[in-house]
Amino acid sequence: MSETLRLDGIEKVYNRGLPGEVQVLRGCSLSLAAGEVVALVAPSGAGKSTLLHIAGLLDTADTGRVFLGGEEMTGLNDRRRTRARRADVGFVYQFHHLLPEFTAAENIVLPQLAEGVARGEAEARAETLLASVGISHRAHHRPSAMSGGEQQRVAVCRALANGPKLLLADEPTGNLDPETSDRVFDALVALVRETGLSALIATHNLELAGRMDRALRLSEGRLSD
Repeated sequence: MSETLRLDGIEKVYNRGLPGEVQVLRGCSLSLAAGEVVALVAPSGAGKSTLLHIAGLLDTADTGRVFLGGEEMTGLNDRRRTRARRADVGFVYQFHHLLPEFTAAENIVLPQLAEGVARGEAEARAETLLASVGISHRAHHRPSAMSGGEQQRVAVCRALANGPKLLLADEPTGNLDPETSDRVFDALVALVRETGLSALIATHNLELAGRMDRALRLSEGRLSD
């Protein structure tokens, strides 16, 4: 099975050399295979968001290497990192961050248009994604007219709009009630399985973590199985 993401010896220090220096990550390494759904379990402040940002090329490590689809990302300039991130990585956060002035479908169409996809093709892709998570009837509603769970399912669809290799989710159900959380999680995993990409999902919810292929734990800056 091919490897989608590999992190080798990732270290990150904030305020390096200053009295308030904090080492957030200490030699973290992991590998995700194509089609694999992996939980990242950690308490608040443990560095899971930092690890996800480094994996998704939003931040850089002080030490260590990042590989996406077998290609090393370490040392790329900002332009090439941005290009790789937009093509290969999708992000879902605890809060949906949908554009309030646009409909659900438009929120999914816009990132495709930014990548040069024809509008008709982008609209068809948005329709398919919304149907796959059971909210095609909300396609023409703005976020303010949708429930929290519906908004988050739109955010999942938006993250997958450009067909990334890797989905990174930071507490994607953390702002939802248990029943809605289950629905959103099930929709997210079903889409990941259907498309064959890899997903690294940070969560406090041990029950959800137990439903993934495996779990990694981040504690005191170190990763363990």
